[in-house]
Amino acid sequence: MYKLPETGFLRLPQIIGNQKAEPPIPAIIPVKKSCWWDGVRTGRFPKPVKLGRCTMWRVEDIRALIASA
Repeated sequence: MYKLPETGFLRLPQIIGNQKAEPPIPAIIPVKKSCWWDGVRTGRFPKPVKLGRCTMWRVEDIRALIASA
């Protein structure tokens, strides 16, 4: 399993994984992209943060999501 940093930001492929990447990126939360965005829209998953043109999520928010499961 991927070890989360203590603080910082994650991009979507780091959260839901990307098996086509070289090397493959394992999923922390194994859902499809559309399911993830539906969850963000409904409040099931944390809201993203925009850093310039990049959409990212706080590691702390992802840790809290995992802890609540």
